[in-house]
Amino acid sequence: MTTGTKTDLAKSLDGYRARTGEFRLVDLPASRYLAIDGHGDPNTAPAYAEALETLYPVAYALKFASRRELDRDYVVPPLEGLWWADEMDAFTTARDKSRWDWTMLILIPEWIQGALVDDSIAAVRAKKAPARLDDLRVLPLSEGLCMQTLHIGTFDDEAPLLERMHDEIIPEQGLRLAGLHHEVYLSDARRVAPEKRRTILRQPVAPA
Repeated sequence: MTTGTKTDLAKSLDGYRARTGEFRLVDLPASRYLAIDGHGDPNTAPAYAEALETLYPVAYALKFASRRELDRDYVVPPLEGLWWADEMDAFTTARDKSRWDWTMLILIPEWIQGALVDDSIAAVRAKKAPARLDDLRVLPLSEGLCMQTLHIGTFDDEAPLLERMHDEIIPEQGLRLAGLHHEVYLSDARRVAPEKRRTILRQPVAPA
């Protein structure tokens, strides 16, 4: 790679492309993520805030290590999340966030291999270890065929779009749900007004 260039995976990878009003099938390659698990309302659960306070320092340490050691710079990919509950109505009808389980994710670029992740975690630990650093793991994820669309607006306004995806669009194409609900946060929720947030809603599928 030419020195001085910076890869933006959110612009170059197909999995980060979605449009409002369009439900699109994508076939995603196996990937690896920095990941932290948790439970409960992301607005109030301390574990959620602590997960983000851990993921971001390691993600940036990894970016700087890639630039320094591999001469490959990149934009830290957007935050992502896997979400599930014992009953799916916790996401759609009831929106009972206290029942939610989640895994928060940041993508590891495919060219990063070997000990660079461990070295980056160690670098963060040496400075000021975040509360959940010991819970951080590398998660291989092979979602394969997925249906996805783009939601613009508040997180709580996702429910009708999710219901349509799950109950209409996916069955109409002879498919069924086959994995965890996945969200990709193209907007930084700390800086973008709730009504303008851009979120990819993704659902792994399989033949019915």
